[in-house]
Amino acid sequence: MLCHGEGLLSSLTALLGVVLALSRSPALACLLTAGLYLALHLFSLEPAAPQSAQRVLRPRGAAARIAHRGGAHDAPENTLAAIRQAAENGATGVELDLEFTADGVPILMHDETVERTTDGSGRLRDLTFDEIRRLNPSAKHRLRNKFQGEKVPTLREAVVESMHRNLIIYFDVKGHASQAVDALKQLYLEFPRLYNNSVVCSFMPDVVYKMRQADRNVVTALTHRPWHLSHFGDGTPRFSSSWKHYLYMMMDVILDWSLHSFLWRLCGVSAFLIQKNFVSQEYVRHWSSKGIQVVAWTVNTFAEKSYYESVLESSYITDSLVEDCDPHY
Repeated sequence: MLCHGEGLLSSLTALLGVVLALSRSPALACLLTAGLYLALHLFSLEPAAPQSAQRVLRPRGAAARIAHRGGAHDAPENTLAAIRQAAENGATGVELDLEFTADGVPILMHDETVERTTDGSGRLRDLTFDEIRRLNPSAKHRLRNKFQGEKVPTLREAVVESMHRNLIIYFDVKGHASQAVDALKQLYLEFPRLYNNSVVCSFMPDVVYKMRQADRNVVTALTHRPWHLSHFGDGTPRFSSSWKHYLYMMMDVILDWSLHSFLWRLCGVSAFLIQKNFVSQEYVRHWSSKGIQVVAWTVNTFAEKSYYESVLESSYITDSLVEDCDPHY
């Protein structure tokens, strides 16, 4: 059942046609396609139990309102203050970014550097936890005067605060697959309640795959924004070099096809976290028929939120629970 879906059959048929056209060898085309089919059958991971995924992704059977980075418009992102503010503003859950300091401490931080959100400078991989702890994560926020005395929190501190506020947690893993999986495994061992109120998600399939390998009871999701390898979130190209730009655009096409064709099966995910511009009723129905929930980001206007809650009946991630705002990239 795992490898016999209509979408996979179509993808394998297309692959067979492409290889046949390129190689002009029916034997080679069939061999490669059969090899991929066999690999998927052998190495694909089952998703978490449907009832567990439902509890996390649609708590109380309704669309969930997830505060992006804790609600980056309403409070300094990825801070304990943001978690508290999100709960006060009526969020169902929080999305938190997992990164690591130079000495291996798991903390909340979106970027690889600290300049955008703090009063410091430098790369995370060059800064120890003690050095980062001295920084002010409210320094660049529009409401910095309201949120004084905040510190960059550890992952554990954020989990404790989120559970205290009865919030669902979306762990957004930025990289460091093995290190992140080890840190998260320890948290799930220390706080078994996380199995019923958290999801591990990442743009990187290897992170999700390793998490599913490490603990089959953890709910997982793949995050995706078409063209994210070649373009920034605001649509501007990442590279000034033409050849590099088009190379990464080609890689974007391959990644998008792979995610929608077989990587979601391989990784055993329960949800797709997809950029809102690519979500439609048909898209939600398509994935729902496969037992996959669609969670859109970032849904930042009252009209959009009403559409997701009443028409799509789909959970969403937002930068603000209290007012319309521009997306935080």
